[in-house]
Amino acid sequence: MSKMCILIIGGARSGKSSFAQELALKSGEPVLFVATAEASDEEMRHRIEEHQRARPSAWSTLEVTTHIGREILQKIDESQVVIIDCITLLVNNIFSQYSHQNTEQIDAPLIEKKLTDEISELVECINQVDANFIIVTNEVGTGLVPANKVGRLYRDLLGKANQILAQRADKIYLMVAGLPLPIKPAKDFSV
Repeated sequence: MSKMCILIIGGARSGKSSFAQELALKSGEPVLFVATAEASDEEMRHRIEEHQRARPSAWSTLEVTTHIGREILQKIDESQVVIIDCITLLVNNIFSQYSHQNTEQIDAPLIEKKLTDEISELVECINQVDANFIIVTNEVGTGLVPANKVGRLYRDLLGKANQILAQRADKIYLMVAGLPLPIKPAKDFSV
């Protein structure tokens, strides 16, 4: 794998994380695994533990909830592959810092600016670091429109983050039922 950025996008439980790990293992290079999840309850703690057990013990792990670009720059060391799992939770972490989940009163422009800054910092990191990046994220634009303002804003902001990362990515795979479908680079966009 020559230096590149790969975006893996799909629905929940579509096989995104497994495919990301498979790509990293195939490279045979040292891996930095960037985990963005927070153990906010017992069920999430259990999910995190499952993910930890599934990773090779030789991989370095960076657990970080925001400012991942800056944190990767500090922790990259000899790693030649960086897996970020996942952007969905990164957006949630930023969203949670600047909104009150129990009310519809949110500062949407502030949250959007913080998210844009976060993703821009990540893209700068990708451009600076001499390593391959494998980024995992959820596709949230194909489901129902959320019933409330907070849900719609979250969906919109994750969609925006995904679009920015898709522009930077050299390759994109859409995961469907555990199968990776290559969507970038496309063979032909002509009609």
